Amino acid sequence: MKVRFAAALVGATLPLAAFAQTGQDLLNDGKTPGDVLTYGMGMSQQRYSPATQIDRNTVKRLVPAWSYSMADNRGLEAQPLIKDGVIYLTDHEKTVAVDALTGKEIWKAMIEYAPETTRVVCCGIVNRGGALFDGKFYRTTLDAQVIALDIKTGKEVWRTKSSDPKDGYSMTVAPLVANGIVIAGVSGAEFGVRGYLEGYDAQTGKQLWRTYTIPAPGEPGSETWAGSSLTHGGGSTWVTGSYDPELDLVFWGIGNPAPWNPLNRRGDNLHTNSIVAFSPKTGKPAWFYQMTPNDPFDYDGVNELIQAELTIDGMQRKVIMQANRNGFLYVIERATGKPLAVNPFVKVTWADRIDLATGRPVWSDETKMIVEKGGKARIYPALQGGKNWAPMSFNPTTGLLYINTLDFGMDYETLPAEQVADLKPGQPHYGVNRPGAYDPDQRGYLRAVDPLTGKSKWSIPFKSPNICGTLVTGGGLVFTGMMTGEFLAVDSDTGKILWQFQTPSGVVGQPVTWEKDGKQYVTVTSGIGGVYAMKSGDPNLVHVPAGGTLWNFKLFEEYAPQRTSSVQ
Repeated sequence: MKVRFAAALVGATLPLAAFAQTGQDLLNDGKTPGDVLTYGMGMSQQRYSPATQIDRNTVKRLVPAWSYSMADNRGLEAQPLIKDGVIYLTDHEKTVAVDALTGKEIWKAMIEYAPETTRVVCCGIVNRGGALFDGKFYRTTLDAQVIALDIKTGKEVWRTKSSDPKDGYSMTVAPLVANGIVIAGVSGAEFGVRGYLEGYDAQTGKQLWRTYTIPAPGEPGSETWAGSSLTHGGGSTWVTGSYDPELDLVFWGIGNPAPWNPLNRRGDNLHTNSIVAFSPKTGKPAWFYQMTPNDPFDYDGVNELIQAELTIDGMQRKVIMQANRNGFLYVIERATGKPLAVNPFVKVTWADRIDLATGRPVWSDETKMIVEKGGKARIYPALQGGKNWAPMSFNPTTGLLYINTLDFGMDYETLPAEQVADLKPGQPHYGVNRPGAYDPDQRGYLRAVDPLTGKSKWSIPFKSPNICGTLVTGGGLVFTGMMTGEFLAVDSDTGKILWQFQTPSGVVGQPVTWEKDGKQYVTVTSGIGGVYAMKSGDPNLVHVPAGGTLWNFKLFEEYAPQRTSSVQ
C-alpha cells in the first residue's frame, strides 16, 4: 500500500485551532455540539445532539449548503468528523479534509492498493471512518494497515502493518482512541481468519498489544471448538467499540465463527458473537458475554454498543445496549457483563427466548436440527440481521432507541459437512445456502424502540430496508437515509416524516449534526454500496446510480442581493 498526498487547493485554509485534540476533548465530545470528534458523537456512542435550532417547525427550511464529490463509485459508509470548521471523511481509497462552511477541499490523501487486495473483502469495499487525537487523523485500510495523518496537511505521520490480505485479513473499521491508545479491529471471518483487536501508540504507531478473539489450542475457551476448527475460527472486530472512562473499559463486539455451517465446529465457539470488555492500555479482558453460541446464521456480534443510564426495577443502572443482528435487543450491565433485559425487536424464529438466568438462547426446534445434524428451514431474521451494521441512536431524555430494522427471513440450508471440511484461510468460509424470504411490499422499518421491552412506540415501513445510521436531536428529529437516495427528517415522538431531500445515490452512511457561528448544520454522505446492495437483488435499487458525495445542510435564509460589477 502507498499513500499519495494531494496539495491543498488555492484559497483553502486550515484554521490554526484545528491542530490538536486532547483526551479530555474526546471525553467531552458529546457535550460540545460545535465539533464531532468521535465515532458515535461521543464516547457513549448515543448519536444524540442537544442542538435545537433545526426542529420540528424549522426543518421544512432545511436546504443544501454545498456538496462535495468523493469521486468514488463504491459505498460511502464513513461517519464525518468535524473539528474547528473542518470536516474529515474517508472512503476506501482516500481521506479528505473539507472546509465545513464552503465545501472546498483543503487536502486529500490517496491510498493505492495491490489488485489482489479486494479479493478478501466479502461485503463491500468501504471504510467506516477515522479518529482524531493530538493533531492526527487515524484510519484503517483494506490491506490491513493503520495509518496516522497530520490533520494540517494530510501527510502521513506513521503507518503500521497489522496483517496480510493473502491470509484473509482486511480492515474497514474506524479506530477508537481510548485513554490515549489507538484501538482497531479486523475483518475476515468469511475468509477463515483468527480475529483480534490491537492497541497502538498514538505517536509512533508501535503495536502495544494484540488480543485474539479466538483462543489458541490449550488456552481457556479452546474446549468450545471441535478439532482444529479454532485455528481459522473467525471472530472479526469490524465495528468500533465504545469507552467508559470511569471504569477505564472498552466494550467491543466480536463477530461470527467460520464457516457459517456449524457441523465441523461444534460447541459454543468462544469468543465469537460476544461482547468483550477490556483495558485500553493492555487489551486484557475484564469480562465477556456471548449472545449467539455456535452461531449457524452469521448473526455476528459486532453491532455498536451504546452506553446509557436506565432505571431498571427502580434502580439506576449503567448499561450498554446492543440491537444484535440475531433480532434480540440486549441491555447489559457495564461493570459486570450481566444481562439485565433481552427482548426481540423484530420477528425471531431461531430462538424462543433468551434465558436471563444463564444469558443463553433457548433454541427453536429448527435451530436444534441445524446445529445437530444440518438441514433446511425458514429462519427469521435473515443473515443480514434484524439490524445490520448501521448504528442506531439513543435519546437520553425520552429513553428511546431509533433503529433501522431489516424485516425478512431466509431459507437456510447447510451444505454437507465434507464440502467445508478442508477450507483454508483466504478461501470463502460459507458452507450454506441462504436465499432471502421477502415481503414484496416492505423489507424494513424505522422504529422507535423501548430498550427494556423491545417494543416499538412507532414504526415506519419501507419497501427496501434502510442501511443507514440514525441521528436524534434535541429539536425532536430523527435523521436517516434510504437506499433509494432520500435523506429524511422524522418527528422523534410520532414517526411522521417532516422533510426529505433526494440525494444522487443511496444513503448508507452516518449522519451527524454540528454548530458553527450560531448556526446548526446536518452532514451526511450519499453513495450506495455494502452487502445488501451488492447481493440482495432488490428490485427497488435497480435504478439507483453509484457515486459518492458529501452533503451539508442548513436552514434557508433570505440573502441580501450582492453588488455586481461588469468587466470591460
